[in-house]
Amino acid sequence: MIPERTDKDTLEQQRMRKPESATHAPPAAGWLKRVASEPLVHFLVLGAALFMLYTGFSGQSAVTNPRHIVVDELQLQRLAQEFQRTWMRPPTRQELDGLVAGFVDEEILYREALALGLDQDDLVIRRRLRQKMEFLNADLTEPPAASDADLQAYLDAHRDAFREPERFSFSQVFLKSGDSGGDARKRAASLLEELQAHPPAAADVTALGDPTLLPDGMQRATADDISRAFGREFADSLVAAPVGEWSGPYASGYGLHLVYIAQHSPASGVVLADVRQAVEREWSAEQRRVANERFYQAMRDRYSIEILFPEPRSGEAVAATVR
Repeated sequence: MIPERTDKDTLEQQRMRKPESATHAPPAAGWLKRVASEPLVHFLVLGAALFMLYTGFSGQSAVTNPRHIVVDELQLQRLAQEFQRTWMRPPTRQELDGLVAGFVDEEILYREALALGLDQDDLVIRRRLRQKMEFLNADLTEPPAASDADLQAYLDAHRDAFREPERFSFSQVFLKSGDSGGDARKRAASLLEELQAHPPAAADVTALGDPTLLPDGMQRATADDISRAFGREFADSLVAAPVGEWSGPYASGYGLHLVYIAQHSPASGVVLADVRQAVEREWSAEQRRVANERFYQAMRDRYSIEILFPEPRSGEAVAATVR
């Protein structure tokens, strides 16, 4: 009786232990169950599914493929517009095919150059990229239209730049000074008496005096204009010259001159109505300069700049480095 009871107990214990061992899942299965219940995993799975759906329906990869070139409708329109601006007519289909082939060749070479790193440390490319950044900033910071108050304030601050300069309209007779300045001045005095004895319109200045490559006269010329042609000494002399009669002689680096001043307009102030266009142009340029300075400063503030001069060996080396 005892062995049977023992067998029964043994069998019963075995049956009770089987379900208990079955309820304990392997460690790997438990980890997978926990991962599958995470919301982040659900999000990633959903994103991957959407990615595959987009790729399948669009026929394009969401990731840029450096070996895949697409010439879309916008690119075709750009090529056609460039052709039309040059030739004043739209391209034919054959011409458009040639433009597309040229664009594809250019794009291939561009990508291959990037793959080889040919854009690195290239001064021309650096300057071109800088220029494009400046153009981008100019487009984004176009100054607003100036008000009358803005223009008047700018004119008041820069009045000398817009002032009407002193101007002269004159004719001149040239005399070589030669080795003897006294003889030249005697000739000039004699010729001056002759010129003053006749009406100004009757004097043929081209037939008087000595041959020269200097102009016979100038119309509404500023002091700077006259200085470039005759020199500063001659230009300064005209300020005190009488108007409406022959006078002189006035010296220059070339010789002596007898001068007839037909008109002498002194420098005058300006009002905004007379120079509005010029003031507006300069005001806009000033606004762009200020905007560019702000742009560069904002960019600099994002960087830590360190300048490493070479280690000087003497005071002269320091001076050479700083220069």
